[in-house]
Amino acid sequence: MIKMGGFNLENLSLITILIIILFAWSARIEPCHARQGKYWRQSKTAPAASVSMQSHHHGRSLSKFTDSYYILPDKTMATQKGQSSASTFNVLDYGAKGDGHTDDTKAFEAVWAAACKVEASTIVVPSGSIFLVQPISFSGPNCAENIIFQLDGKIIAPTSAGAWGSGLLQWIEFTKLKGITIRGKGVIDGQGSVWWNDLPTYSPDSEQVSSELSAKMPSTKPTALRFYGSTDVTVTGITIQNSPQTHLKFDDCTSVQVSGFTAASPENSPHTDGIHLQNSRDVLIYSSDLACGDDCVSIQTGCSNVYIHNVNCGPGHGISIGGLGKDNTKACVSNVTIRNVAMQNTLTGVRIKTWQGGSGSVQGVTFSNIQVSGVETPIMIDQFYCDGSKCSNESSAVAVSDINYVNIRGTYRRNPLHFACSDNLPCTGLSLDTIELNSVGEDAQPFCWNTYGDLRGTLVPPIHCLQSGKSRKPVVYC
Repeated sequence: MIKMGGFNLENLSLITILIIILFAWSARIEPCHARQGKYWRQSKTAPAASVSMQSHHHGRSLSKFTDSYYILPDKTMATQKGQSSASTFNVLDYGAKGDGHTDDTKAFEAVWAAACKVEASTIVVPSGSIFLVQPISFSGPNCAENIIFQLDGKIIAPTSAGAWGSGLLQWIEFTKLKGITIRGKGVIDGQGSVWWNDLPTYSPDSEQVSSELSAKMPSTKPTALRFYGSTDVTVTGITIQNSPQTHLKFDDCTSVQVSGFTAASPENSPHTDGIHLQNSRDVLIYSSDLACGDDCVSIQTGCSNVYIHNVNCGPGHGISIGGLGKDNTKACVSNVTIRNVAMQNTLTGVRIKTWQGGSGSVQGVTFSNIQVSGVETPIMIDQFYCDGSKCSNESSAVAVSDINYVNIRGTYRRNPLHFACSDNLPCTGLSLDTIELNSVGEDAQPFCWNTYGDLRGTLVPPIHCLQSGKSRKPVVYC
């Protein structure tokens, strides 16, 4: 064995071989480390610790597992830059211009046709754009479930009479869907002033108003946004403003949730209810601001299990159940709770209104923790409701029973309480607990007609007109 200065050549050869192996291994793994550095992010889906455990469990090297795992975050980053993932559909990619003048209806129809085929897909209406959309229906029932309509931009209605034909009941409609969500910070603007005979004023220097805009709009005013025959419906965050008529309507829907919603129309805009419920069950409405020219929330026949809380109402006509029983129809409403509501400068506060000649019942209703300010009549039952010039007297009526009023406080301008119940079918089972209402206008006394119930707690002003006990006439329920 040859030695050089005490150094063994055999050792030198071994060291040389090890150095060559290390260089070769370094060249092999360097691209993996580069890719790992590019893709490494804390993922909500799986933290770094779980990556290590999974790679060990599947017998993979960490670098190789990282290559496959971090493709998903890379797609997420691409989506944030404006590119669409396989389940995201942006209206701009389907031809929408978003300039507020071009008709984008066909683009919205095309994006729906594509998203409808993909479960849990998301339609994106991006911020910074204004989309002019004609009357449109996003329809099932052959669509995939759990579609999300992400509204961050603004959608505006046409203001030309020709766009509406002889008259339509709704502008934007979602029908026969399961798991449909509309969310975002965007706006749906019905541009309703053209329906309220309040066309904008143009100066001589402004563009000439087209003949279509000057034409008379149809007498039928559309609802801005309607859901029909759908299950698991969510509306959150969006604003609907200046609707020609009702802002948001649910008809024949089950499992509905509305939150962070804003309805905004002038006080004098006619029939512009904030939220309208009809034949709908299991409804939750909360944390919303409703300003309109009619009822903030209108609850019609066929509704049950409705819970409304933490809502601001005004201007408007308050929160109403009815009118029910019009044209001698049967109406049924049950299990409604309305609590923690603030009302400012509304026509009524909490109201039940029925037409003479109807049948059916309203039962199991609780109004609690209602704060009123400058409301004309905070508490009302009106079984002689009539919004026309002539209404005939009828003997039958919608039965009203088991209605609870708890902790209703604030100020009124006309009458603190008005109970006008049917001559032939009295209101029964009413309970009033802690009512404190002070006048800032007429100093009127509570009014009761054919009304039975119980009084508890502090009552300001005193309520002497309520009859104690129960009526001798039986109540017929739905």
